Amino acid sequence: MTLPFVDRGFGAFMFDMDGTILSSIASTERVWTAWATKHGLDVETFLPTIHGVRAFETISRLNLPGIDLITEIEELTQAEFDDVEGIESILGAADFLNALPAERWAIVTSAPRRLAMRRLEAAGLPIPLIMVTGEDVANGKPAPDCFLLGAERLGHKPQDCLVFEDAPAGIRAAEAAGAQVLVITATHNHAGDTPHPSMPGYGALTPRLDGASRLTLARLATLQDAGA
Repeated sequence: MTLPFVDRGFGAFMFDMDGTILSSIASTERVWTAWATKHGLDVETFLPTIHGVRAFETISRLNLPGIDLITEIEELTQAEFDDVEGIESILGAADFLNALPAERWAIVTSAPRRLAMRRLEAAGLPIPLIMVTGEDVANGKPAPDCFLLGAERLGHKPQDCLVFEDAPAGIRAAEAAGAQVLVITATHNHAGDTPHPSMPGYGALTPRLDGASRLTLARLATLQDAGA
């Protein structure tokens, strides 16, 4: 497999959470299936629409009569907070994140902050110094607001950042922000029909700093073979 961005250095990396550094699909779909069933929705049609976007956008676009939007979101968030069974890190993600300079990476997720913290802890992943969550922006993915804010907090231009994403909404958000994109296919087994390079996970990757202190991607086996 060809390593992406072999000749490119970046100021910072930004990572989506669900589906990109950890898998929470089983938990998420259990909760949303129960919610959809309660509201008489076609579960098979509905479930593909929930990934990578905030509950606010997901529920709002349904135009369901007689519901209190905030109450529905709060109940869903609590149900997801309570159900962490089966949440696990994507192969190699923990080592990859732990190898990054703390000030050079951020998590940018549609999840609320307390749910993001809960899932990171359940997956055994490091808590970043910089995190953008669903509450931090007025417009969720696929709007670029979250990645623009993430780049600002990292102190780098979006064009100087590499975004790791898995879902179409997040990919479009990163594109709109002007960032480069690497698609992680561990939970989808495809690259989402995008032109961006893709990797199945982080098992073959490690970050390193080049001579100009730029973040680059290296093949883990190559470094090990060289005795690094």
